[in-house]
Amino acid sequence: MKQLLEKKSLLALLIVLALLFPLFVPNQYYIHILTLAFIWAIAVYGLNLLSGFTGYLSLAHAGFFAIGAYALGLLTVKAGMGFWPAFILAPLITSVIGFFIGLIALRTKEHFFAIYTLCVGYIIYLVIDKWDSLTEGVRGLMGIPAPGDIGPVSLSTPLAQYYFVFAVLLLVIFTVYRIVNSLTGRSFIAIRNSEQLAQSLGISPWRNKITSFVLSTFFAGVAGALYASFIRFIGPEIAYTTITFDLLTYMIVGGIGTLSGPLIGTLLIVWLSQNLQFLQDYRMLIFGPLLTLLIIFSPGGIVGSFRNWQFNRQEKKRLYAANLKKQAQEG
Repeated sequence: MKQLLEKKSLLALLIVLALLFPLFVPNQYYIHILTLAFIWAIAVYGLNLLSGFTGYLSLAHAGFFAIGAYALGLLTVKAGMGFWPAFILAPLITSVIGFFIGLIALRTKEHFFAIYTLCVGYIIYLVIDKWDSLTEGVRGLMGIPAPGDIGPVSLSTPLAQYYFVFAVLLLVIFTVYRIVNSLTGRSFIAIRNSEQLAQSLGISPWRNKITSFVLSTFFAGVAGALYASFIRFIGPEIAYTTITFDLLTYMIVGGIGTLSGPLIGTLLIVWLSQNLQFLQDYRMLIFGPLLTLLIIFSPGGIVGSFRNWQFNRQEKKRLYAANLKKQAQEG
């Protein structure tokens, strides 16, 4: 069971459960909620790549999520573009905007970076909210098309969209896995641990940080485009800071800087939120203290706590075996 949560066995189990879920739970409401959870998980993976593996906490992630959503919405509704070209362009547009924002944002560090990105996220919200002629402001952008057909395969039904979003999520997880386990990913981790030490080893902090930032915005753009095509109506509230803090909650609860944490945290919190809707008015009052306690007593989240428990268990076994060997030798 060593590092089960980070191994391929978890992914295989996830695939089987997700494929079978609509067969055993044909309720359209639960399929809708799980599809949304998959979309949020994609956004959290982007945030985790920057915050968890590179060590830079971005509070503008909801803004980039909204840019991806509005890019797809505006290209399809106002520019008359087909769904698939718009779906490809939406995360690319988000990445380009993220690149230019990152050029300035990454000149700051630590809490200054977080404060700067918080301001950027709020500016993105204000632009969407106030630019009525382009975004329709508070009225929202309506009439966004569902994903277009892929040959004979139709993606217009909720079940088909469920499997489509899930397939994109798997692709994102695989991509993040390859990035993290590449030389680039190890450079991100080195910068997170010590930027000065990484630079002394010949790693370019600036190039790697901007790469991580752009990749993070790209995944946020993908999630935003999926959200727009799934809900088919978007408003400026998707760029608000509360969405960013929701994404942070998913990431921290699951395990920041882990590969499976974003998915576990997102599914768990979304499930709890849906089953505790009668406490919706007290949501922040409940989750706020719980999140604070989690950060204090288990900063590694669910995955980190499991790995620590597993490590301590193996260490006890090793010490016990060593003592038995020592006693046998003395006897």
